[in-house]
Amino acid sequence: MRNLLEMTWRDLLFAHWTVPPETVAETLPDGLAVDTFDGDAYLGVVPFVMSDISPRGVPFGLEFGELNLRTYVTVDGRPGVYFYNLDADDRIGVAIARALFQLPYYRAAMDIETRGEGTDREVRFRSRRTSDAPDARFDARYGPDSDFSTPDPGSLPAFLTERYRFYTTDRGGTVYYGDIDHEPWSLAPAWADIETNTLFAANGFDRPGGNPLLYFAAPIAVTADRIRRFAGPE
Repeated sequence: MRNLLEMTWRDLLFAHWTVPPETVAETLPDGLAVDTFDGDAYLGVVPFVMSDISPRGVPFGLEFGELNLRTYVTVDGRPGVYFYNLDADDRIGVAIARALFQLPYYRAAMDIETRGEGTDREVRFRSRRTSDAPDARFDARYGPDSDFSTPDPGSLPAFLTERYRFYTTDRGGTVYYGDIDHEPWSLAPAWADIETNTLFAANGFDRPGGNPLLYFAAPIAVTADRIRRFAGPE
């Protein structure tokens, strides 16, 4: 894999709700199929901070908050992530990401406060979309609730987090993919007090019922490749 960008992801919360597969299937572009675990599809809300973002070998050091709504898909059997939105607090970063990765990035105003370290970490993450797009707001406090460990292969946490490819499409319906690379996640069961979350409504979903499955991730170094046109099984 060629590395176009290098970065670190930190203060990341995975918040996942189960939904019927058909709820996701009807929203996906042609060529993408719902990926399920024990018959369930998932919608995930993921707030985090991207730091030390730079082209490979160039100490540029861009940093901003990001908030995405995502689900899990396969293309010809290859698993990946499909993003409904990626809101970010950086005008330059949003423009570059839209141009390079064909992803639905939107500009947002974010306020991120942190305190403590390790299992005592606490994050206050507030986001308000400022782009000319459906209003999207998020306001939550969250942090780890136990010790960190690597998900077991084949487990639900691994299904939800160990994804090293995203898929996207252009206006003509052509499917593209982008690969990322990093060490396996180190996750802790998490707590979260989500006061506001309008990401589902902004993307045309009813709010899922039940409580979300929550994991907090330790900081992780990530590399990302450019997108490529999907031409069939590899």
